[in-house]
Amino acid sequence: MSKRYTITAALPYTNGPIHIGHLAGVYVPADIYARYKRLTGKDVAFICGSDEHGVPITIKAKNEGVTPQEIVDRYHKIIKDSFEEFGISFDNYSRTSAKIHHDTASEFFKTLYDKNEFVEEVTEQLYDEEAKQFLADRFVIGTCPKCGNEESYGDQCEKCGTSHNATDLINPKSAITGNTPTLKETKHWFLPLNKHENFLREWILKGHKKDWKPNVYGQVKSWIDDGLRPRAVTRDLDWGIPVPVEGGEGKVLYVWFDAPIGYISSTKEWAEREGKDWEPYWKDEDTKLVHFIGKDNIVFHCIIFPSMLKAEGSYILPDNVPANEFLNLEGNKLSTSKNWAVWLPEYLKDFPGKQDVLRYTLTANAPETKDNDFTWKDFQARNNNELVAIFGNFINRVVVLTNKYYNGIVPTPSTFTAIDEDTLAAVKAYPAVIESSLERYRFREASQELMNLARLGNKYLADEEPWKLVKTDEARTQTIMYVALQIASALATLSEPFLPFTSAKLKQILNVTSSAVEMSWSDISTKDVLLPANHQIGQSELLFNKIEDKDIQIQLDKLEASKKANEAANKKVEPQKDTITFDDFTKLDLRVGTIIEAEKMPKAKKLLVLKVDTGIDVRTIVSGIAESFTAEEVVGKQVTVLVNLAPRALRGVESEGMILMTENAEGDLVFVNPDTTVKNGLQIS
Repeated sequence: MSKRYTITAALPYTNGPIHIGHLAGVYVPADIYARYKRLTGKDVAFICGSDEHGVPITIKAKNEGVTPQEIVDRYHKIIKDSFEEFGISFDNYSRTSAKIHHDTASEFFKTLYDKNEFVEEVTEQLYDEEAKQFLADRFVIGTCPKCGNEESYGDQCEKCGTSHNATDLINPKSAITGNTPTLKETKHWFLPLNKHENFLREWILKGHKKDWKPNVYGQVKSWIDDGLRPRAVTRDLDWGIPVPVEGGEGKVLYVWFDAPIGYISSTKEWAEREGKDWEPYWKDEDTKLVHFIGKDNIVFHCIIFPSMLKAEGSYILPDNVPANEFLNLEGNKLSTSKNWAVWLPEYLKDFPGKQDVLRYTLTANAPETKDNDFTWKDFQARNNNELVAIFGNFINRVVVLTNKYYNGIVPTPSTFTAIDEDTLAAVKAYPAVIESSLERYRFREASQELMNLARLGNKYLADEEPWKLVKTDEARTQTIMYVALQIASALATLSEPFLPFTSAKLKQILNVTSSAVEMSWSDISTKDVLLPANHQIGQSELLFNKIEDKDIQIQLDKLEASKKANEAANKKVEPQKDTITFDDFTKLDLRVGTIIEAEKMPKAKKLLVLKVDTGIDVRTIVSGIAESFTAEEVVGKQVTVLVNLAPRALRGVESEGMILMTENAEGDLVFVNPDTTVKNGLQIS
């Protein structure tokens, strides 16, 4: 088994913060794997960085009226800081706007260029005449030629996952102006993937890659079976890495070519800082390269980047690419544009100190084989019913009883019973059980095995009942508590990949942070004693706290507000009605009035019966606003009333007018009323 691991996590676009979909799909499983490998004594380089040259960044910059550099500087800091606070243990988090990356990507391109690995072609590309620019990938939206999705991007359809060129779209539109683009000739360099088709077929389909996850292997096989075509590696843009060869003026490296090279440049940056040699992590056959990505990045990491590495000639190829499916939120697809997301910076603010709760929930419900759904109720249940009631409860009981009975000193055991020996043997088996799941990239399964160890501890205490035996059998009680403390000690180490903050806190409580008593992953299965007799532990602290309904309701209310705002934003503005004359308008008698009484109409969901002082009389008006306002809320409000509307009977009550209403930006009903209080009966004209 390899002793060196280069572990990469997909470079996030710096056009917005990280959300739970990113965490569940890429960063939490990657961090679990990296932490686990370190605990088993492996040499690990866990690498990531900000992808700062994507077209979405230039679109955001145009929309905000700022430069792309301002956008990437802002979000690079937000992303990097939130990763650190959340406990993602990157060895290096770089950025593709860094000089070391520009130099590395340019050198990589020139190497392939000098080896004649590119095809230079003049082709017709989509061009926006009004914006006076070529339209690269996400500057184009149109109908996917494969599935018919009418909102497919120019490089990939997010509905069916198909990757294509912008010119393949049906009815393409410019994302800049909304215009239909024209075709215009331009010169670009292409990576001829068809040239590498035989290599990919041998390496993946006929090689050992059938141990890749079915979704990865299946998508790659489909691509290869369909036949590969050349892919452009340059674009007509003014934001990115300039094409470093003659004739490349005004062009940049296409982001999918430049971004994966970011793994290499980030490794170089790390090695330079740490005084290491970067090359073994990318060029030594004893190194395992593992890419953690979402399923929308499979083609880039399994076909295009390996083809680039193979063409260059000196790099190792990925050993595995464990891509996850997508995570939905409360039954709907995550959407950054619709603010239908749980943003990491907001979560860290709303739930301080609860990083591990989100890590655990996302792992226990990971979208490893299919799209899964995150709900706030499940988040609450995972915390309260598992972390608090199982893991936290066991640790609290062990530490409290040890301090109560022995002043926090690990007791000396007497004779072990069969149940003691079976329990200790089960503890020794858990590293291998969890390791088996992690080596197969089954992080959800591994997290539940960790929880099973805590369940073992709870069951052991419940069955042996030391709180009853302490008065009648001191020797037996000491043995029980000793065994329970061994389980707690194993949990402190085995939980570290999944619950790093909890692990650190538990190690402090057990006083095992010094090198004399610190444990490695293998110690748990090989050592007979994890926490020796006479070792002093600390006082009990709660590892987890219950999450209350009110905290969850705040999050649900946020999502409901986003939903209403989206509905309002997407609501079609009604077209103008038929033209009327001034004489028609003067027939409307609009007056300011005040609601003086209100009551809910019996057996009517939407209707309130109002008494309105119109200044000329007090009249009854039936209004369909009961779903937006209570009767108590509307009393005393000044409103605009159409007083000369013909009376109409509604559910037996004659309504003598109409209250004017509209909707605000959130889609809520609001009254059309004067800004200041005025005299009832004043006409609006």
